[in-house]
Formats: sequence, structure tokens, C-alpha cells
Amino acid sequence: MIGELLPEAVVAVEAYGADAAVDAPLYPEERAVVARAVDKRRREFASVRQCARHAMEKLGLDPRPVLPGERGAPRWPEGILGSMTHCTGYCAAALVRAGELASLGIDAEPHEALPEGVLGAVAAPAERERVSALSAAHPSVHWDRLLFSAKEAVYKAWFPLTGRWLDFLEADLEIRPPAVGGTTGGFRATLLVEGPRVGDRLVRAFDGRWAAREGLLATAVAVAVPHGNAPEGTA
Repeated sequence: MIGELLPEAVVAVEAYGADAAVDAPLYPEERAVVARAVDKRRREFASVRQCARHAMEKLGLDPRPVLPGERGAPRWPEGILGSMTHCTGYCAAALVRAGELASLGIDAEPHEALPEGVLGAVAAPAERERVSALSAAHPSVHWDRLLFSAKEAVYKAWFPLTGRWLDFLEADLEIRPPAVGGTTGGFRATLLVEGPRVGDRLVRAFDGRWAAREGLLATAVAVAVPHGNAPEGTA
């Protein structure tokens, strides 16, 4: 599900259902991170890292520990970059060799409405109006939860490039609905703060893709590596 939203160079490994919350083996330094965590947190931590290690193997690399760094962002072994996500009944890791992309971010959420009050905290008035219009036109998708997930994916792509927090209200998100009968679409997050530089390019917006299927919402952002003197613009 995540893999089809990302460029071919990216390797994505997913786990569904009971496989998304198993007591997978951990390296000693990883076990130390979750030594006092509740069982649910520890299993999710282990399962998503098992996905990450399978992705490393698919890239032809030896499996390595994946420890949380600043603000919980994963610290990837030298030579690769990636993103991980987990929610009830699902987890995934997406990895790519450094140089193929500048950054990437993935997120998954249960396909259900956000809890009451959350949309107002994560979406500006214009975004809420768009969500309302999309809900009226395409009621089979929980657009409020999709907006939340897309902003999470944007943040995961943003942070490795900047090392800075990006508030939910510092990016204006527009979601493109799927084609008739489709289950995937796109989105653009226009930054309302100064964006990062990738090579000679100033990133002003992040483009991504989404899917709604099997009771899940998945979102992904891939930031391209500039070639030559690319114009300033989007990721």
C-alpha cells in the first residue's frame, strides 16, 4: 500500500493485522529504549523495526539497529534514509539509498473520523472548508483523518532536512480526490514558513500521494534530489 505511493527506488515493507504487533527481536540498544514501555508500545516498536530490517536486506544491506534520535525521528545507518509508521493493525518502513532522494516521509492511520476537536487544532479555516467540500462530494473517505495523516508525512519529510519542528498550521494542505472508482490521490502542502534548501533549490511546498484501502489511510512524500540548476519550487 505504501510502496505504490513512492518512487521505484524506494523499498517498502509492510505488516498487517497480528503481524503488525509482534515481539520481533531487538538489538540490545533498542531493547533499552523500550525497557519500561507497555507491551503494546514495545511490540509496535519491534514490529516496525522488523519491517525496516527487511527493507535493509532488500537494499542489499546488513540489518542494523534503528534508534530514535531528536524528536523521536529514526537515526538511519549511514548510506540510507527512510521513514516508518505504525497504527493499530498496520506498520511499515520505507527505505532508499542516500542520493536517490533527499528525504521521504510516510504515515498510516485507521480509516475513521478524527476525534472531536482535533481537526480544529491541526487545520486552518481554509483547510477545514476544503475538507467539508470533499466530504460532501466523496463521503466514502474520512478527509479529516487523511489531512492529519498527510501533514504527518510532510513533517517526517521536513524534519531530516531542517532539524526543526513544523507546526500543523505552518503548512497549507490541499488534497486531490481520486479518479472515478479509484482509491488513490495526491496532495500538496504549501509551506507558510521558510522551507529548506535542497541543493540550490528552495523547497516551498511538498507534494505527496495517498491511498484509502483495507480500513487504512496511507500517505507518502518523496523529496527529489535536484539535478542541475532546478528552479525553486516544490519537492
